[in-house]
Parts: sequence; C-alpha cells; structure tokens
Amino acid sequence: MRIAPRVLAIAVAAALTTPVVAAELTGTLKKIKDSGTITLGHRDSSIPFSYLGDNSRQPIGYSHDLQLKVVEAVKQELGMDKLNVRYNMVTSQTRIPLVQNGTVDIECGSTTNNLERQKQVDFSVGIFEVGTRLLTRKSSGINDFADLKGKNVVTTAGTTSERLIKAMNAEKQLGMNVISAKDHGESFLMLESNRAVAFMMDDALLAGEMAKAKKPDDWHVVGTPQSFEIYGCMVRKDDPAFKAVVDKAISATFASGEINQIYAKWFQQPVPPNGLNLNFPMSDELKKLIANPTDKSAEQI
Repeated sequence: MRIAPRVLAIAVAAALTTPVVAAELTGTLKKIKDSGTITLGHRDSSIPFSYLGDNSRQPIGYSHDLQLKVVEAVKQELGMDKLNVRYNMVTSQTRIPLVQNGTVDIECGSTTNNLERQKQVDFSVGIFEVGTRLLTRKSSGINDFADLKGKNVVTTAGTTSERLIKAMNAEKQLGMNVISAKDHGESFLMLESNRAVAFMMDDALLAGEMAKAKKPDDWHVVGTPQSFEIYGCMVRKDDPAFKAVVDKAISATFASGEINQIYAKWFQQPVPPNGLNLNFPMSDELKKLIANPTDKSAEQI
C-alpha cells in the first residue's frame, strides 16, 4: 500500500518531535516534571515581600505573588494539569546554598542581585528596587548615618546592608557597635527593645517592619541611601531553560499591568499582621524597571 507523501511526512515529524522534546527537557524543568512538584523558597518575616501570615504555614507577600505567576507558567510550559507546590523557608544565610543544592527550585523574597551573588546563582529579571536607609524612633535624634557614631546599630546577617555598614564603620572610624541579627524580625526586636538605636536595611523592608510595630507612628525611615539595589528571584546557575520561563512569567505580569494591582495590594493597602497601610508609593526607579525588565544588578546598569 502506498502512503501519501503528506501523511508520511506528518507521521515522521510526529515520531521525531516527541522524543526530541523529551530529551531536551533538562535541569530544573526536568526535575519538576519528573517529581510533579516545584519547591519554592520563601522568607518568614520579610514584610511585605515574603512572610508568614496570621496562623499560616504558607507564605504571602509581593514577591510570593510573583512566584505564583512562575508556578502557573511552569505548569503551562510542561503541559501539566496539576503541579504540587512545596514551601521551604530560607534565611539570609541559607537562601543561596539551598538554591545551589537543589533543595529549592526558585527563591523569590527580598534578595539583592549583585555581582558577588551572580557567581553563585542566576537571577530573574528584577522585581523591585530599593535604597538602603535607617529605621529609628522619631525621638532618637538619628537623622542620618553620621549620627550613628559610637552607637549600637543592628542589621541582618548575610545581607548587603551588613557589608555596607561594616565597611562604612571601618572607613569613617565611626566606632559603631554593629549587631548582626539572624533575620529581619530579630533585627527589629533589638531595635524595639532599645538594644540598638537604628536598624539599617532596604527602605521597603523597613517600612514593612513598621507594619508590625506596637506603635507604628513612633518610627520613621531616615538617612541618605547608601546604595540602590534590585531584587530578583534566584535560580540555579546554567539552567537557561528554567530561567527563561521565570523571566517570561515576570515580564508578562509587568507588561499586562497586573503588577500595578499586586503592588497596590502590598504597599498601598492594609497588610497583615496588623492591618497597617505602608503608604509606600511606587518609585520612579521601579517604574523604569517594570517598563524595561532586566536581569542586571544595579551595579551593572
């Protein structure tokens, strides 16, 4: 029986296409497809980016909402009707190793994309831009970094703020006692209990810390920004297929305008745990980042 050339061509194409696609599935996408599970790295107290809500073991926040957009994009890319989501909490110190060793597939929180970290992990297009400043009591008399001379200052271990404040202390001989807390929650606790006069961190995170203060009106964010930094989602190095899916999902959320609703939800409306409105308008820098997505660090722009 003679097979029509067009039918034969279709059959051959079908036979070739399926195994090629399967063979090309590598890295994180293959891991997710084979296991039926994607593991999301999250923070427990990075308000309003990624944190645990009231009586919940699941994270919430601005960065987490973008992370869920990635989950939907991965499902579509792999043609999966169902994809199990596993949550794995990370800290400033553990987030990079847990991405590197495959414990988590993607971490979206409040992680700065910088040149040093790019040697260890890859970053998505940027999801936020911040400046590093100070949180202090309005009654403290602290208005800028020069006012910290000889005083106790807290920051969070494993962050770029820790590196910056220690370098400043040595360079300008300010005689500060720099305290490195294990996470942002502990940093604010030291500030609130008067063990430090100021907390240095990214301005948006500092606004988030005020959201859980007993008396938010007692606090304010001050100081000349010591750096401008871009947050990104971390993925394993040298896995371009997975990174492409991540970047596409985030960029599509930007392009559709949905990012404006996500931003307003977390920065301009009441947020858990205390229902405080951060009243943190979108900066011109973030608007530019949304209009022109890039996976470069602030140092490279």
